[in-house]
Amino acid sequence: MELQTIENRTEQRNRNEVTELPCTGKLGETSINSTNFIKANTDKVSLSHLEKDCIIPVFAKDNEQTIAHQEFINSALEVVSKHFPNENIDNPEVRVSHMIKGRTPDAIHIPTKDLLPYQKTIYYERMAFSCLIPGITRKIGDHEIALCFGGVRAYNNENLYSKKSLEKFKFFIGFQNLVCCNLCISSDGFAGELKSSSYKELSQKISEVVSQFDMENQYQELSDMRNYYLTESQFAQMLGKMRLYHFLSKKEKANIPKLDLTDNHFSTVAKDYYKDSSFCRDENGDINLWRVYNLFTGANKSSYIDTFLDRGVNAFEIAQGLSKAISGNSDYRWFLS
Repeated sequence: MELQTIENRTEQRNRNEVTELPCTGKLGETSINSTNFIKANTDKVSLSHLEKDCIIPVFAKDNEQTIAHQEFINSALEVVSKHFPNENIDNPEVRVSHMIKGRTPDAIHIPTKDLLPYQKTIYYERMAFSCLIPGITRKIGDHEIALCFGGVRAYNNENLYSKKSLEKFKFFIGFQNLVCCNLCISSDGFAGELKSSSYKELSQKISEVVSQFDMENQYQELSDMRNYYLTESQFAQMLGKMRLYHFLSKKEKANIPKLDLTDNHFSTVAKDYYKDSSFCRDENGDINLWRVYNLFTGANKSSYIDTFLDRGVNAFEIAQGLSKAISGNSDYRWFLS
């Protein structure tokens, strides 16, 4: 199937009032997501809403336009479709925050309550999206995971008051737990700062990330987490040390692996250790690291958009480090000692 033009896709969306995907494989079906992949301070919007209802920010000194949120999403969809040409790709789940409002010049003296819809302008400072490839699934115990990809764009990381410069994006490809929609992201499937000046350059860099991602290796690493257990005492020790971490001196932190999660996350992890229906402790109080990892990624859903992916990668690193610590060979032993 040939790539559809942006104009044709927009026309189709206008007819159907649904978001249609630009891809070289089979076009999107109804998503099997039933839970949001991120929750904190975000609203769910459609790709069509970004294209039809939002203005595009520019760099103030030269009026050069930025790469719009919808262009980022379309770029990722087209690239991943080329890498997986025979797979369906679900409609993107798009979450936004920090709406920036404005008004048209003819509304300069109109009270806010009297503004007409066409006189209001908006765009979103921060945007995150995720897309499932439901035909590529694996099993970890009783949990099914599916390949997914997505990204984050945060205009607050750009200097929009200057001339046009390289723009920053975050992109990932990994797995999503279909039980809870937690994202499973490892460092080899994540680019924390893609710098691009054009749509074409952005597509090339996304393609590099997808090409380098070892899907089977990440699946094996996730699956192996089920072989390592923490006792209730060890779990409590770990959480206690994690709460202490942020109060350590710089010198002490230098000898300990980085920890991006915060006290709010740890409170959620502690609660779900007892109450989460899918990832709580067993009858003896023990819990395997696959469940611990999902407690971390579940708690991470409360992170803001601009820190969400980085903390997701950090959660994976923590789980990997703890598995080595249980075997006696890891800097993460500090969290269990």
